[in-house]
Amino acid sequence: MQSQPTIDFRLIDVAKHPERLSQIRYLLADSGLGLDNDITLFVEAWAGMQLVGCAGLAGNVIKCVAVNEQLRGENLSARLLAEVENAALARGHFHLFLCTRPCNKERFSRSGFWPIAQSGNNAVLMENTPQGIERYCRALSAKRKCGEKVGAIVMNANPFTLGHRHLVEQAAQQCDVLHLFVVREDASFFPFSARLEMVRAGVAHLPNVIVHEGSQYIISRATFPAYFLKDTGKVQQAWSEIDVLIFRDHIAPALGITHRFIGSEPFCDITRQYNQTLHALLSSRIDVVEMPRIKATGNAISASEVRRLLKTQQFTRIREIVPESTFAHLEAHYSARAEVA
Repeated sequence: MQSQPTIDFRLIDVAKHPERLSQIRYLLADSGLGLDNDITLFVEAWAGMQLVGCAGLAGNVIKCVAVNEQLRGENLSARLLAEVENAALARGHFHLFLCTRPCNKERFSRSGFWPIAQSGNNAVLMENTPQGIERYCRALSAKRKCGEKVGAIVMNANPFTLGHRHLVEQAAQQCDVLHLFVVREDASFFPFSARLEMVRAGVAHLPNVIVHEGSQYIISRATFPAYFLKDTGKVQQAWSEIDVLIFRDHIAPALGITHRFIGSEPFCDITRQYNQTLHALLSSRIDVVEMPRIKATGNAISASEVRRLLKTQQFTRIREIVPESTFAHLEAHYSARAEVA
């Protein structure tokens, strides 16, 4: 009977040792996996001089778990998970997520992860606690308000424009209460704290609007783990379906949401497809109300246009498409005069 090889685990800081990524890429490729570029730490498993396993960490998200084909069935993936969880705990990350192919769900379940939502055969999102989503929804329920028509909007607001304000105002007029979620991840031009500040200032005149700080249960496409899905279309589908299913099955019931308001999307194919997913998956339980974008100087208002104008310091044109509160924030923090000061 052949004895199991001795496994040596090593912790690699990607920023300090980028040269290590080449071998990790080969190992991942052998398992049909790519390498997400936001991973800051890897646990490597070595058998003598051979790299036989790896597991990555991006914040509190475990990614890129792979084991050499010859060592599969030797419980190495479970040991890798334990090592990377310990590394996460040492860095203050206690609530962990991972996203994987549904065929791996049982394997990760045995290592202490519970499924939250699944996109067909593409992806399943899991967390390292059976109560995580329930705890979040209990906290949301504390902000539940009675009403016959309870609306919701989820926005990135990168930054908050007149188009965003119009959508919120129109939705607020139609609802007894409107819950407004700001996507949390700092994967945008403007950091979350700045976007949240601009949104709160921009809707302060609407008494029936409740602004929520987004959570990791409102998933940003920019940070969705996509290393195991090589097809861009499948990445888009998996992200949008998982995000919408979490909203439908958990967030909406916690707050009694009856309507989801969205803006029409004339520019971005990804957002347009996301809107289609909302219609497809919510319509049986929640009314999806799609509103046309308003225009300024003949063109539909977009946050991307604000960012473009900001790069060339065209504040006169910016003023035409953002609320005064957003303009004040941009002028104070991003104008050439502010930088000089």
